[in-house]
Amino acid sequence: MSNTLNPSLARHDLGHAIERLRGKWGAIVAFGVLLMALGLASLIFAFASTIAMVTLNGVFFIIAGAAEIGVGMHSQGWGRFFLWVIGGIINMAFGLLCILNPVFGSVALTLVLGAALAAAGVIRFYLAFQLPGGQMRTMVFLGAMVTFVLGLMIVMSWPVSSLYVLGTLLGIELLFHGAGWAAFGIGLRAHK
Repeated sequence: MSNTLNPSLARHDLGHAIERLRGKWGAIVAFGVLLMALGLASLIFAFASTIAMVTLNGVFFIIAGAAEIGVGMHSQGWGRFFLWVIGGIINMAFGLLCILNPVFGSVALTLVLGAALAAAGVIRFYLAFQLPGGQMRTMVFLGAMVTFVLGLMIVMSWPVSSLYVLGTLLGIELLFHGAGWAAFGIGLRAHK
């Protein structure tokens, strides 16, 4: 049976998938523009965006904590049971704190984010020494330095940075993510 008679046998490779998307280029560009608009709004209203993110993360922490307690209920032995339950209670407590006091939650999350970025920068810098010399090593060093400096800036301006950092990072991510989708849609149109 040929592929034209039975659509379920149609090819499922990347080239054919992109070909099927060509007619939807306008919707893809619109989606990208929407993401960019949301990113711009998140940058303009960074504090409100930060509070919304922390509150939503609080909900996720509560769900994760409840799931962890549920797993603990099915564990074998008291030691594992208490570890799972304690971990779940800590997650739920932090989630509740994020919902009830999102400013304090943003202070804690921002400090952890800044410290994690600084630590990741140091680790990447060390790992760059393991690479052969040349442009690849230079780019890893540059990325490590940017990550470390960003983390250091967040920690050095903490706790004030906790009022805007999370919302700003979300805004930047949405802007670039949206630009990527818009460029993809425009590229689909250009290759019609």
